[in-house]
Amino acid sequence: MAHPVIDADECIACGVCVDACPQGVIELGDSAAQVTDEDSCIACGVCMDQCPAGAITEIAE
Repeated sequence: MAHPVIDADECIACGVCVDACPQGVIELGDSAAQVTDEDSCIACGVCMDQCPAGAITEIAE
């Protein structure tokens, strides 16, 4: 299964991915978004598609 990886250096902490995630597995931290529950991620790619900074990639396991 794939899961998103957020590049904290590229993330602008806008929260778009948090709002877009249908499973609610992304939270906004102090300076960047972070995946809090990889196991619940359904690898839909919505967060990656919605990220205006291009800070999210998906890693397949």
